[in-house]
Amino acid sequence: MSMQKCGLFYTTYAREDGLFPSKFQKICLALFFAVLLVCPQFLDSYVMSILNLILIAVIGAVSLNLLTGVCGQMSLGHGAFVGVGAYGAAVLSNMGVPFFLALLGGGAVAAMVGMIFGIPSLRLKGIYLAISTLAAQLILEYVFLHAGSVTGGANGLPVDAPEIMGYSFDTDSKIFYLILLVTVLCVLVVTNVIRTRPGRAFVAIRDYHQSAENVGVNLFAFKLQAFGLSSFLAGIAGGLWAHYTMYITPEQFSMGLSISYLAMIIIGGMGSVLGSIFGAIFITLLPEMLNLLTTSLGGIAPDLSAIIVPMKEGVFGLMLVLFLIFEPEGLARKWRLTKAYWKLYPFAY
Repeated sequence: MSMQKCGLFYTTYAREDGLFPSKFQKICLALFFAVLLVCPQFLDSYVMSILNLILIAVIGAVSLNLLTGVCGQMSLGHGAFVGVGAYGAAVLSNMGVPFFLALLGGGAVAAMVGMIFGIPSLRLKGIYLAISTLAAQLILEYVFLHAGSVTGGANGLPVDAPEIMGYSFDTDSKIFYLILLVTVLCVLVVTNVIRTRPGRAFVAIRDYHQSAENVGVNLFAFKLQAFGLSSFLAGIAGGLWAHYTMYITPEQFSMGLSISYLAMIIIGGMGSVLGSIFGAIFITLLPEMLNLLTTSLGGIAPDLSAIIVPMKEGVFGLMLVLFLIFEPEGLARKWRLTKAYWKLYPFAY
């Protein structure tokens, strides 16, 4: 493989199918992770908390994109599955189970719950399946609130900071490395699942379920697999959230969280792992940017700042509508176009 003025050329199919086909990509990725690893040494706790929230959001967005963007199964209950993982991991951790086992246990519980609510996907499609998952969201919210003996009810549930071999990850900077490791593993899992036989079956179901069934794809089995794997990763995100915040309440896993994850994959790009990452970064940073804007305007133009503050939710919805109208394929398409431009620069062919 070599880099030419007109693009990339491959000599084998295996090299063409690689995750990072060029040395330039590998070098850029290595530099990116090197910067991430040294970030905690130079950034304050506020910025580190935002980075931690972004990484957790990346796991949730990637898991939902696997179900909705890759397999075509609409879900409005993803926030509730994150909550199941959070409560599952919290309960196990409070029982003395080691952190990673508690995290996997929370993911397993979320996967089982997700597969149960995924059973109607055999008969329901589109908006009807979305309403079914919305029912799951409402049911699980009720369980979080009223199963006080397990979840703590409205009072919430305290969670200890993660501890591995006696080392406690009790600060934003310390837990950042732990969250980064889990996030990278989850992104790699989803990326490689899409390249496998089940991943190709997911895409076939999304494109046209009847054709997929005609060529031998077991719709029910693969839809349940999609719900199970997506919910498992959502549970992992919830477990990280529980150990990071060290206190969880039912309000944290409301319908608003499900809508936020859906907005992430729409803005980032449906069916794209990289788009999920872009969407998670965008949606997580948007409120922070609006807060920064209102704070800056507060000293200059208090009247204008007072107008912008109640419009934050409106700005969120406006951004979603604008992306649906002007860039329905999301930020991932913009990234592809940018790469294609510089790959061919200064030629237009």
